Amino acid sequence: MTVNPTQRNLIDSVQQRWSPYRFDSRGVEPEKLASCFEAASWAASSFNEQPWRFMIAMRDDQAEFDRALGCLMEANQAWARHAGAIILTAFRTKFSRNENPNRVALHDLGQAAAHLALQATTLGLQVHQMAGVNLSQIRTEYQLPDEFEPATAIAIGYPQTAKPETESEKELAARESSARKRRPLSDLVFHGQWGSSPKWL
Repeated sequence: MTVNPTQRNLIDSVQQRWSPYRFDSRGVEPEKLASCFEAASWAASSFNEQPWRFMIAMRDDQAEFDRALGCLMEANQAWARHAGAIILTAFRTKFSRNENPNRVALHDLGQAAAHLALQATTLGLQVHQMAGVNLSQIRTEYQLPDEFEPATAIAIGYPQTAKPETESEKELAARESSARKRRPLSDLVFHGQWGSSPKWL
């Protein structure tokens, strides 16, 4: 994957982050995983609640890896089974200090996942985040407490760089190499009123 076609000079991990569909079937070093999770732990969160939780299944523990893989939708299982590890995410729905609803818990989980992804990129890894999971199965398999909600999955590992051979590999490689596009900032950033973008964009 080439460097992202950014319009401005951004930090390397942003320019080089992407979501592979093909992973090299090797494990991820525990120290690198620990580094990614520590990066996630330093994400900002409302009242420093840190509502995110991660359940990790590493390739070298086949039983646990298969258990986590089974919580993904079938289409995601087909390619994620080659990842070095699978992470399932959850978040606490209430503040632990007073049990009031935390309406930004999912937002804060997203920040933590983004930190994890950028740290992974810095370490030569890549992640592919997925919404396609069986939420009820995650809750049952991992016995989530009532105050937590399952959310997403993250495949993490080393991108596959070998030339694709099978038809399915070629299809995944084509998806990876398709043009990477982002909406123009003028569609996303407003000033003064909705739909009016700053002149400096």
